[in-house]
Amino acid sequence: MTNNDPHPTFDDFNLDERCARVLHRMKITTPTPVQAQAIPLALQGKDLVATAQTGTGKTLAFSLPALTRLARKGKSQKNRMLVLAPTRELCIQVEQVITDFCKALGMHSAPIYGGVGMHPQTASLKRGCDIVVATPGRLLDHLSRGALNFKNLEVLVFDEADRMLDMGFLPDIHRILKQLPRKRQTLMFSATFPPAIERLTRDMMHNPERVSVGMESTPVDTVRQLLIPVRDEEKFKMLLEILNKPGLDSALVFLRTIRRTDRIARMLKKAGQKATAIHGDLAQSQRQRALEGFRNGKYKILVATDVAARGLDIDDISHVVNYDIPQHPDDYLHRIGRTARATREGDAITFATPADHTALGAIEQALGYNIERHEYEGAPRMITIFSPPGKGAKKSGGGRRRGRSLLRRR
Repeated sequence: MTNNDPHPTFDDFNLDERCARVLHRMKITTPTPVQAQAIPLALQGKDLVATAQTGTGKTLAFSLPALTRLARKGKSQKNRMLVLAPTRELCIQVEQVITDFCKALGMHSAPIYGGVGMHPQTASLKRGCDIVVATPGRLLDHLSRGALNFKNLEVLVFDEADRMLDMGFLPDIHRILKQLPRKRQTLMFSATFPPAIERLTRDMMHNPERVSVGMESTPVDTVRQLLIPVRDEEKFKMLLEILNKPGLDSALVFLRTIRRTDRIARMLKKAGQKATAIHGDLAQSQRQRALEGFRNGKYKILVATDVAARGLDIDDISHVVNYDIPQHPDDYLHRIGRTARATREGDAITFATPADHTALGAIEQALGYNIERHEYEGAPRMITIFSPPGKGAKKSGGGRRRGRSLLRRR
């Protein structure tokens, strides 16, 4: 297969037959663009930096070629592959994807993350596993206790690399790298490619190939964006109106602080909504119960801080609501990337108060167009932030919506 093949299938990639059978059983036949470009390069053993929008299948893009290469070598040794992820939820989800293929290949994997006891993880590591999926902080805890070493490491993967740098993990990453063999394959996957990541690739990779799918820092086309100018005291009333509209199957509501997240979740429950909260102050077991309840329909609304903005592999979220506008454009992109996953359509609605004009301006500047406004009688007036020189402002979502407003009043 060549990278120019317009319609590749997974059968074209020369993956291990056992991996191919798992894909067939899952009814996954057509690779996403990032998978189509990344898998052939990774199968060759090359270092790789891949950027693609959130929800485009990056986990399979690195796990399938890495596991195929490990299987072909045929030796069974501890800790041959390390995947670093920024959050507990992403760590768990990546390991769950890898587990399906490990079982077919006769390999073992282990998720290593904070918020739970060390002893079960230590026991799992001592029994031995081929693949370790870990958050940096908890991995360092185990390394400092001598619970594992990476002398046999062959593949290192950074998942959501930009997020790890945003979260201040760079010192931890450097400490981890000092304990890894320099001769290895390194794969880096990210939704954006800021200068800090470019510097990191120069320090830790060997002549990496570069894959970039779609425009960086842009949402997928199937996300319909809408901005609602609103006063802060009117946000909750507007949120209820949105949640009660027909066609809303599930909603992820983002706020900036833990305190506000808990308060809005309580208010929604009091208003009769099936809602729960997730944030960094909850124990891991509580976070998992909230996620599972949201996945299985026990809760219709998940109220979250940015701990849930990346790494949540939930395909059927119909709406994302930015109750509080994020301060950084990358956070906006990752929040709205929780909907319209796997080629589905979804709606992303953002509340903006007059005090949010700076954050809104940065977001629209990064997007390159103005988000479509929905104004109601008495709404505060929001100025048009972005206007490309010599061009009219572009509205996002209006044409794709085919004339149907996200908030048509009954």
